[in-house]
Amino acid sequence: MKKEERRKEKGIQRYGRVLRLFWGTAIAAEMEYRLNFVLSAFTSLGNLIGSLFGLFLFYRTGYTFEGWSWAEALVVLGVFTVLQGFSSTFLGPNLNHIVQHVQQGTLDFVLLKPINSQFWLSTRTISPWGLPDIFFGCLVIGYAGRQLGIEAPAYLLGAVPLCFGFISLYSLWFMLGATSIWFVKIYNVTEVLRGLLEAGRYPMVAYPVAYRFFFTFIVPVAFLTTIPSEALLGRVELVWLLGAGLLALALFLVSRMFWQFALRFYTSASS
Repeated sequence: MKKEERRKEKGIQRYGRVLRLFWGTAIAAEMEYRLNFVLSAFTSLGNLIGSLFGLFLFYRTGYTFEGWSWAEALVVLGVFTVLQGFSSTFLGPNLNHIVQHVQQGTLDFVLLKPINSQFWLSTRTISPWGLPDIFFGCLVIGYAGRQLGIEAPAYLLGAVPLCFGFISLYSLWFMLGATSIWFVKIYNVTEVLRGLLEAGRYPMVAYPVAYRFFFTFIVPVAFLTTIPSEALLGRVELVWLLGAGLLALALFLVSRMFWQFALRFYTSASS
């Protein structure tokens, strides 16, 4: 039993060292073009200003989303911006490359490495260009929280479903990336996913009932932004928190099984 525990501990440490090597190399390479980071920050700021203006158009005449004040709606927008930054930093740079690996036959080399192929494909690189979105999103959440008098424990509670949202979004994105084994060009599919996730910048009550059902139970946008925001505001029901956790776990397990299933149909470049 102790040997097995030591083996698992060594495995975790090995993956940790690999991850530090991956990200250290990626950041060093990206920092050779530091002007791009500045441009990315201005782009993120411009997008945030546009989002704030769009939200302002709803509230300027006294209209409010049912049960959501201006400051509370800002929390949702902040969570959405953080999620957007997470996608740009961790998901896009890695999972979009799955297509290239399949096209160029370099997926063979990934599968031959003594490391989990899904881990390798999901963490091989990192892009700092999404960090401004995370920073600005946190600023918006902090500003809105100050207006609402939110205390520190509430932020910790809100972070739990937000982490579940990260896992759910990753799993969806990875499964879409895995379909490149059958369909080489999946750019349009990922853009559709991006478009659907745009709905998360507003609380779900902003949409008609049919859309709420779709964005909750078909494409789980509500679990990515609205539920973490409600948790931070201290008004989420326990069943929704449990649902967010179960959804994240289920999607992650499905993504692992789907990847193993997809590999059965992968034709090696050397075969």
